[in-house]
Amino acid sequence: MRTIGNILWLVLAGVWLAIGYVVAGVVNCVLVITIPFGIQSFKLAGYALWPFGRMVVHRPDRDVALGCLGNVIWFLLGGVWLALGHLLAGVLLCLTVVGIPLGIASIKMAGLALAPFGKQIVPVGTVPASTPGAYNPPPSLG
Repeated sequence: MRTIGNILWLVLAGVWLAIGYVVAGVVNCVLVITIPFGIQSFKLAGYALWPFGRMVVHRPDRDVALGCLGNVIWFLLGGVWLALGHLLAGVLLCLTVVGIPLGIASIKMAGLALAPFGKQIVPVGTVPASTPGAYNPPPSLG
């Protein structure tokens, strides 16, 4: 079921969202100081391309102050536009019955696009369901 969800996602929204992340990553890699934001963007491009079967968890081992600062800079450097792309894709996907679960997943991924620092993408089977802050964007296909 995950494979079917990923293929539908890839065809209907994943390619376009991943292209947005790659463009943001290339732009962020132009300056040396923003290379970490470009790397984060490339990681998110892979997740936006094939999300089902993976989940996002909070990383308690990261410094909260640096993560907060990174998220503020990320927001200003393009996170808001990537999140708007997810919201637009989510609304368009929800126009069809088949696309409703994908649209909900895209809307949930908009939160990750706004503040990715302090979070980690892991396979679904590696994190216990009771982990605080863990969420799996695909609501019914995961």
